[in-house]
Amino acid sequence: MGWALVLFVVFESLTPDPLAIPDAMGIGGDKFGHAAAYATLMLWFAQLYSSPDRRYKLAGAFVALGIGMEFAQLLTQVRSFEILDMISSGAGVAFGFLIAPPRTVNILHWLESVFAHK
Repeated sequence: MGWALVLFVVFESLTPDPLAIPDAMGIGGDKFGHAAAYATLMLWFAQLYSSPDRRYKLAGAFVALGIGMEFAQLLTQVRSFEILDMISSGAGVAFGFLIAPPRTVNILHWLESVFAHK
């Protein structure tokens, strides 16, 4: 599932017709979308890997992915390169890192325990 999320983020970063996100806070819906997507990626994988070393590597990889996707958009004729998108993606990674277990409940482990008993 986690790798499907990664592929979805890559697809949405390069497709000519990405999901539209309404601008609810005056900062641009796409900026919120970047932050939400990368927070989701980081949170998902942080629930699978509790080692701080592994989490730092994941965070670096997701920041690199966000930067790489912006440069990849330069190769398309329909998407645009934006530094603010990189910053939004990085902020999302940081947020996902900060709210990951043990600060919050490990949702994946909880779901596994619920469905394992059924």
